[in-house]
Amino acid sequence: MDALLWIALTALLIALPLYYPRWRLRRVLAQPLPAAAQATLERYLPVYRRMPAELQQQLQRLIRQFLHEKKFIGCEGLEVTDDMAVLIAAQACLLLLNRPSKVYPALHTILLYPTEFVAPRAHVGPGGVVTPGHQSMLGESWDDGRVVLAWDAVLRGMTDWSDGHNVVLHEFAHQLDSESGRANGAPYLGNPASYREWAEVLTRDYDNLRLHALYRQDTVMDPYGATSPAEFFAVATETFFEKPYQMAEHHGELYAELSKYYRVDPRQWTSAPPPVMPASYAAPAYW
Repeated sequence: MDALLWIALTALLIALPLYYPRWRLRRVLAQPLPAAAQATLERYLPVYRRMPAELQQQLQRLIRQFLHEKKFIGCEGLEVTDDMAVLIAAQACLLLLNRPSKVYPALHTILLYPTEFVAPRAHVGPGGVVTPGHQSMLGESWDDGRVVLAWDAVLRGMTDWSDGHNVVLHEFAHQLDSESGRANGAPYLGNPASYREWAEVLTRDYDNLRLHALYRQDTVMDPYGATSPAEFFAVATETFFEKPYQMAEHHGELYAELSKYYRVDPRQWTSAPPPVMPASYAAPAYW
């Protein structure tokens, strides 16, 4: 009898660490997002107000899981408020709507600075000589389960949801990209057959952006995307969510690939930009 009791206790001790986190998560997800958090979304996140109710509910659930599983740490004296955490979680979780994926399973910590931060950077010079240095950053995604953000850049990204610049979308796109093993512009697509078309479209548009950047030509996407395939995917993600009409017009196949991957059409949440007048157009004079 004692042996059976010990076996049962041992089995319980083994199962408890596996079951308890799932039980806690279920309890968290069974509760609605607090009214104060919903009010914050309504007030500060423009696209949230225009989403259909079903997507709003999805986003709220994802936010609750994100806040339950991730730790926010303020740096350089910054105190991270509930509103800050909710708004960062909301933007990060926009990338997960309609997708049967976990909520950034490799991520555990978000470091939040009040403004740009300095990160160590090594410069490789002629002959392969490596010189240590530093660079000011607004955001960074690390492969050790951390994302670093500057709060003032987060605010700018939310305030103007039409300029194609959003540090949260950018850095969390890197997190998704890394889920395939490394950040190389090819996130996990689920179906191996999907990679061929993905590679063809993104490689072509990446090469075109590099050419436009070389000759300093105007582009829908930030020229920073020409830095590497990983940065191209992150910049394309920012553009997809913040400038969907322009991307669909000028990069139709790329927009279609991102629509398949993200499983949403952000044009449903944003207004079409005003038409661009031809350069030769002259406004009528009024006397």
